[in-house]
Amino acid sequence: MKKIGFIPLRKGSKGIPNKNKLKMVGRPLFTWVLGEAIFSDLETIYVYTDDKTIIEFINKEYHWTNKVKALLRSEKSASDTASTEFAMLEFCETINYDFDVFCLLQATSPFTKRGDINTCLKELNGDYDSALSVVNTHRFLWDKNGKPLNYNPKQRPRRQDFEGLLIENGAIYTITKAALQKHKNRLGNKIAVVKMAEDSLLEIDTESDWIAVENLLIERQKREKKSEKITHLVLDVDGVFTNGTITYTQDGEHTKNFDMRDGMGLEILRQFNIEVMIMTSEDSQLVAKRMQKLKIEQVFLGVKDKYTLLNKIVKDKNMSLSHVAYVGDDVNDLTNICSVGWSLAPNNATDVVKQNADVVLSKNSGAGAIREACQFIMNYNKRF
Repeated sequence: MKKIGFIPLRKGSKGIPNKNKLKMVGRPLFTWVLGEAIFSDLETIYVYTDDKTIIEFINKEYHWTNKVKALLRSEKSASDTASTEFAMLEFCETINYDFDVFCLLQATSPFTKRGDINTCLKELNGDYDSALSVVNTHRFLWDKNGKPLNYNPKQRPRRQDFEGLLIENGAIYTITKAALQKHKNRLGNKIAVVKMAEDSLLEIDTESDWIAVENLLIERQKREKKSEKITHLVLDVDGVFTNGTITYTQDGEHTKNFDMRDGMGLEILRQFNIEVMIMTSEDSQLVAKRMQKLKIEQVFLGVKDKYTLLNKIVKDKNMSLSHVAYVGDDVNDLTNICSVGWSLAPNNATDVVKQNADVVLSKNSGAGAIREACQFIMNYNKRF
């Protein structure tokens, strides 16, 4: 069966302007669900948007996979009055319903994991024609007339004895092609419910919502961390290899300063079979030449969604994030900082990175921070 994902995005956002593109834990909000969808059982994921900058971003950022496609949606389907169903059906007509299973994913649900997506897809293999994600809440509900809706206040149950209610969290909807064509809706007649974590019930409509969700995501990533023997070291460049500044010449060319001692530390690491990789958002030939001099083969330039690329790398190498040490200094490194086995930050890194890194180094970037990180890794690995 051909299973496709569908992520509708609009430029317009009333509560938080440009919400889909704003950085959530250092990544554009929509990349949280897109990244998980890439590693799910979906064959193709379509991002349907009226924002040409998002289309350009996707075409450049996810060149390493053929699973992601960005399509321009009509102005009518992106209007304030258009329903999600309208956009879905317009899209389906565009691709001539070339699928067996349709999966609607909401970009404003960053708690969605690939396992949640796969579970919703699997529900369609049995007696159901559609499925949706829900959260089991133990809240007591009342109507406006002061009438309890889901419990007897005279016999108030303990939380562990209370089944609670299942509430739609708006994250995932799956449906067969036949049911979608028949009902013109994201759900059919025989609907399965798939429980997700309680945090996923939060909606991002205000700045306060954004802060709450971001903090919860940071804590989730940290809870999932495991520390094992370090086999790979991933490094940012500006603010890690260098002090984060660029010097321009009269002709407009720029230069960067690198610490020779950092290069020696990386050479020693490789002698202990630790693979070194570079991952930077800047596409710089100066960086490429420096890494060639250091004999670092895996150099990834111009990367904006560092977390998804890192997940691809560990999957391709049949390893896990717990074997990775990561050195970064700024917000675009934050998700990786919160997710790998060991994260390290130079002493002059941004405050948010230092607050969430496992180790804050005593040295500044471009002044021995990498050499210090290499020594930490060698000492740490001795226990294994």
